[in-house]
Amino acid sequence: MSEEETKVEAATEAPATEGSTTEEAAPKKKGKKWPIVVGVVVVVLIAAGAGFWVWHEQPSFCAAICHTPMDEYLETYEQEPGTTGVDKWGNEVSNTNAMLAVSHKAQGKDCMSCHVPTLSEQMSEGINWVTGNYVYPLEERDTDMLTEARGLDGDEFCLNESCHNLTRDDLVKATSGMEFNPHKAQHGEIECSECHKAHRASVMYCTQCHSEAEVPEGWLTVAEANKLSTAA
Repeated sequence: MSEEETKVEAATEAPATEGSTTEEAAPKKKGKKWPIVVGVVVVVLIAAGAGFWVWHEQPSFCAAICHTPMDEYLETYEQEPGTTGVDKWGNEVSNTNAMLAVSHKAQGKDCMSCHVPTLSEQMSEGINWVTGNYVYPLEERDTDMLTEARGLDGDEFCLNESCHNLTRDDLVKATSGMEFNPHKAQHGEIECSECHKAHRASVMYCTQCHSEAEVPEGWLTVAEANKLSTAA
């Protein structure tokens, strides 16, 4: 064997040295994929949570999740303003603007604009729904009840910076041209909810004594309101 052939054979049989690029000396490393998977899962959960929260603030949520008794309330809200409609009990309303749910919707408001439940209230409502521990149709609540859990005065349900940034005195002046001023506390202070109704026609409180008192379009007198069917 020639010297040249001997060198070639030796090179062929020699073991791979460190740094060799052969397949045996440098196998492919498997990358760690779990951080990517976790990242994707987190993004999906965040997106789903954000989407649910947006839906949570929409009127459609009220009649879909845990709010079985709210169907009629949603139906009143979805009616067109300034038309003949029905209230939460199915009674005819000659002008839907007489219901705050409709007139507020026309101004870009939704359920959560007025109903701002605390976490404890939402938990309590959820438990009551699961156990069936609720009255149907729902009992009508006044402004004091609607703000009690938040520690607010009843007036603050309507008279606040986000809604009607007015005082009681401002209201008296705004309706001073009416013969019977409904905002003037001539017989003690009256809650806003005595007259203004969200899911049924509003009621002119003064008419319980003054039958000649002016009644806004679509509103009812006290006598008419007392005759309404309250069966859903």
